[in-house]
Amino acid sequence: MKKFYKNPGKKDKNMIQDENSLPLEEPGQDNDNDNRKKQEPLGADSDIENSAEEEAEDKAEFEKAESKAEQELSLMKEKYIRLVAEFDNFRKRTARERNELLKTAGEEVIHPLLEVLDDAERAEEQIEKANDIAALKSGVELIFNKLRRVLQSKGLQKMESVGKEFNPESHDAITELEAPEKMKGKVMDEVQAGYLLNDKIIRHAKVVVGK
Repeated sequence: MKKFYKNPGKKDKNMIQDENSLPLEEPGQDNDNDNRKKQEPLGADSDIENSAEEEAEDKAEFEKAESKAEQELSLMKEKYIRLVAEFDNFRKRTARERNELLKTAGEEVIHPLLEVLDDAERAEEQIEKANDIAALKSGVELIFNKLRRVLQSKGLQKMESVGKEFNPESHDAITELEAPEKMKGKVMDEVQAGYLLNDKIIRHAKVVVGK
């Protein structure tokens, strides 16, 4: 049998076809790959730059907000200091006015009473010289009536207690006495009169109550 040996110097047609079937790199493809490789790091640098710009913008906005907050805080502090100063002035003025009022609170009542005092002094002089007891008595009554009118004009009112039901809110019972059935629990006598000033009790009546 004859043996056939392939010539090692010649390529088999099938091998040639296989080689021809491999994709060939087109001209410029290497350059595209190189450009792609070069662009990749450029994109990373762009991201870094964008991140730095955003960080700078955020920092600027924060500094702006911080400055605005400091201005508002300073304004509120000034308002607070001014308010405290105004309140302190108001407190001092009120205390001064109160002290002045306490010193002159009775002036409105005392001034009209000066006329009664004048009358009482003139009556005192007449007592030493008077021989007419009836005239002297009439003069004293006029003085007391004038005193009552002045006090009533200032809101003073005398309580009417005798014969009234005992009221612990306006009466002070100093003692109890046996009394007829109709006077039980009522004021039989008045030891000291009670007074109201503008409908407010300023002195309770001291009374004797029937039991």
